[in-house]
Amino acid sequence: MIEKQQALDFSTVIASTVHDMKNSLAMLMQAHAQWLARLPEQQNAPEQGVIDYQFAHLNGMLVQLLGLYKLGINQLPLQPAYHELDDFIEAQLVSHQDVFKSRGISAAYEVDPLSPLGFFDRELIASVLANCINNSIRHARHALLISVSDEEGQVVLSINDDGEGYPQGMIERQADYVQGINQSSGSTGLGLYFAGRIAELHQRNGVCGHTRISNGGPLGGGLFKLYLP
Repeated sequence: MIEKQQALDFSTVIASTVHDMKNSLAMLMQAHAQWLARLPEQQNAPEQGVIDYQFAHLNGMLVQLLGLYKLGINQLPLQPAYHELDDFIEAQLVSHQDVFKSRGISAAYEVDPLSPLGFFDRELIASVLANCINNSIRHARHALLISVSDEEGQVVLSINDDGEGYPQGMIERQADYVQGINQSSGSTGLGLYFAGRIAELHQRNGVCGHTRISNGGPLGGGLFKLYLP
């Protein structure tokens, strides 16, 4: 019992620290943006692309860690509602536009006119989408595409890039989610685990949401799909 209490206390401390780190990062990002706005007009330097990406990457990881903690203690509320997918996806792309510009990535989206609405928790799915976009930015060469379609009554959000794609071993073991640290890429699989858990929270008529990764798609690179009933 004592060991369990100590473990719980430690996880709470970590969660509190992550929360404070996220607030500090938000203030740093705001100050950096204000500082840039005061500088003379100039071409984007390669270093700015690194800074923009790492800001977004760090923020995404902290959001993910807080989400995993809340999932672990069953305190992650689900508040689904109907959302217009055009507006939802466009908002996610706009929040990454500086990174796209500095990295020279063309980002686009397509929404099936037969599936204009989705029923989901906007904040949770936005956090999943943001993590996936950050991952695609890291691997994309020049293009990224987000598309929405309908498969057997489920809304499917797909994120495709023109990079080298997911490693075959990762695709084969995608159900394992947490696969340990890949020494060559630094990936832990926690992003897929987080996305899968968030997807599973969305249920309707006995059907649970899920995720799937593969390679190919219109851009030929990594293809992440999020299925929402």
